[in-house]
Amino acid sequence: MARAPSFCGVILAAGESSRMGRDKALLPWHGGTFLSAAIASLQPHTDMVIVVAGRNAPKLEPLADTVGAFLVVNPHPEQGQFSSLRVGLQEVLNRGRDAAIVTLVDRPAAQIATVGLLRDRFLESAPAGIWALVPSFGGRNGHPLVVGREMITAFLNAPPTGHAREVEHQNQAHILYFPVDDPFVTMNVDTPEDYERVATG
Repeated sequence: MARAPSFCGVILAAGESSRMGRDKALLPWHGGTFLSAAIASLQPHTDMVIVVAGRNAPKLEPLADTVGAFLVVNPHPEQGQFSSLRVGLQEVLNRGRDAAIVTLVDRPAAQIATVGLLRDRFLESAPAGIWALVPSFGGRNGHPLVVGREMITAFLNAPPTGHAREVEHQNQAHILYFPVDDPFVTMNVDTPEDYERVATG
């Protein structure tokens, strides 16, 4: 099927950051924050960027507004990351888009060039029945995830209590796992020690 000429970026940022002790979206990073870096990595390759917040929405909204991103609120962030993914993808469809580039706010942003490579590879692969593209580094899968309408629909039609991985496994034949030379696609930052390592590395 024909693909939309533009994508929405979606950043999942509704987590409580309990292990970190402060909101990971606002951790300092290269003169900005994890959130501003994630927005900057997606904007060159998307038509708009949507930030999915939770109870932290009042803290994130000013930053999103400053850089031209749109903020939506997950009313039930306690239901986990999959609920935020569904909120973000529904907003993609609400805004008339057919595809999304989805990333997490709890890690350093992927390189801008990496995001462009993933987007282009997804578009090249779509005629072969690829619904989603997942980057990998060092044998591990990561983000940002590129999804077309078919995969968006699969996520939205799944039980709200489900998990993204369950949906991915059910649609394995339509997912392309694509190696990239960017360690940030798989780098998790969960604790102050994790952050210290990447901030000083």
